[in-house]
Parts: sequence; structure tokens; C-alpha cells
Amino acid sequence: MTLTEKAAERVPRSARRRRTDPPWWFVLPAIALFAYVVLLPSGRGVYFAFTDWDGLSPDWSFVGLDNFGAMLDDPDALQAIRHTLLIAVAITVIQNGVGLLLALGVNTMIKSRNVLRVFLFAPAVVTPIVTAYLWRNLLGPDGAVNSLLAAVGLGSWQQDWLGDPQLALWSVVAVIVWQFAGYSMVIFLAGLQSIPKEIYEAAAMDGAGPVRRFWWIIRPLLAPAITINLMLSIIGGIKLFDQVYALTGGGPGHATDTISTLIYKDAFTLGEFGYSIALAVVLTIIVAIVSSGQYLVLARNERAAS
Repeated sequence: MTLTEKAAERVPRSARRRRTDPPWWFVLPAIALFAYVVLLPSGRGVYFAFTDWDGLSPDWSFVGLDNFGAMLDDPDALQAIRHTLLIAVAITVIQNGVGLLLALGVNTMIKSRNVLRVFLFAPAVVTPIVTAYLWRNLLGPDGAVNSLLAAVGLGSWQQDWLGDPQLALWSVVAVIVWQFAGYSMVIFLAGLQSIPKEIYEAAAMDGAGPVRRFWWIIRPLLAPAITINLMLSIIGGIKLFDQVYALTGGGPGHATDTISTLIYKDAFTLGEFGYSIALAVVLTIIVAIVSSGQYLVLARNERAAS
């Protein structure tokens, strides 16, 4: 044992802790700013969810749980909740499935892999509202998609992609997957590149084929990347607003309304701020429950895989 180690042993543990731990008051400015910008407005918002405030009048009255009870009798709200969960699940499954396939493809030794990575990731850096307006024109009745179908002899496939209640929701999902599949690809690609090549070589020497190597070697080692991607996808899908509002405005009718678009309409079109804030509280609860449950399941699977 060196002299330095012997001296450290003679110092009481409590004194060593005091020397190494940073003063707790270092975080006070950040906590104060966070409380003022986030916690205080959020607390006031939760309070207004129990009132009949119209957003403009200085007067309001406390109505208790009436706003939350009204949701159970509001078919538009129940439909928006169903659409929100459906979009979140569809985006999570399809986006991550496509992202994983793309990551496996560009992780090979093909010469154009670097160009493909840039090309596939490029849509993710475009502002979502810009992407939505672009695709609204492409998917219109006279847009490029229908024109292309007619040009290749598939005129019978032409549709009013955003005006048909049966297709509009899935068209929104397709646009979001198109934009963010590359984002998921990059996260999966980082996980793939962290796997030592020796593991692949050892599995190949043992006679494991591509499918078996993926399922028994790559998939367990990709557990952290899978957890991150699934968490980001499900939370982003539940909170989705920009693309839906720009593509369809929640229409046709209420065929693509989500909780977020319904909050906007009730607050700024109908002036029902108390009811819209109650919807926002429900959205927050859904995000918290789904994300927490998903994290616990994925974390348990990640520990089991490791």
C-alpha cells in the first residue's frame, strides 16, 4: 500500500464524502428555473382542468370532475383516444421494423453504404410541418402519387389518400414512417457497429446462418438500441400533432383526430379551455403510463438478454 493510500485510509469516510460530493445548492438555480417555467404552469393547467374557463374571461367556476366525465359521453374524444393509440402502435411497429431492416442493409460492406446512410437519414432532419405539407400535395387527388400510378398503368389504384376516411389515418402513418425510419436506422446502426466482429465470425464458424445469428446474437446485443427506439417511437406517436394537423386537420370529419388535434380544436376553435386542458391531462397520464410500463418491460428484457 502506498503512502497516499495509507493517508486516505486514515481520513474518516464522512470527511472523504464531504470533500468529493458537490454542494447541493449548485442545482438550486436550475431547479428554480425549471419550477418557474414547467412546474408552475403545469400546476395551474391541471387546476384549470377542473374549471369551466373559456380562455379569455377572468372569471371561472370550479366544476370538479365534470370535464373528465364529459369525455366519457363525447364520441369525438373517445375516437381521438383510439386513433392516438392506433397511430402510436402502428408507428412503433412499422417504423422500427423498417429502421432495423435499413440498418442491417447499410451495415454491410456495400460500396455505397455511406451515401445510403445519408440519403436514408435525410428526411429526419426536415421540419415535420414542411414534410407534412409536401406530402399533402403529393397525396392529393391530382398529386404526384396518383399521377405516377396512372403513368405506370395502375390507374385503378388511384385514391383520395387524405380524403378517404378509410385511408387517411394510414396515409398519416405512412408519412411519419417515411420521415423517421432513418432516425431509427441510425440508432440501430450504432448498436450494430458496437458488436465485435469476432462474435459474427465465431457464429459463422459454428455454422449459424443469417437468421440464427440475428435472433441469438444480434437481437440480444441490440437490446439497448431497441429500448431507446421503442421508447422514442411510442411517446412521439402518442403526442403526435404537427403532421396530422398539416396533412388532414383531423379530417375528413374526425377520421384522423388525435388527442392533440382535439385539444387544439376545443381550445382555440370552440373556446372550451377547461375541457381541452382536461384532455391534455388525460394525454399526459396516457404517456406516463405507457412509457413507464414499456420501459419496465424493456429494461427487464434487456437485463435478461445481457
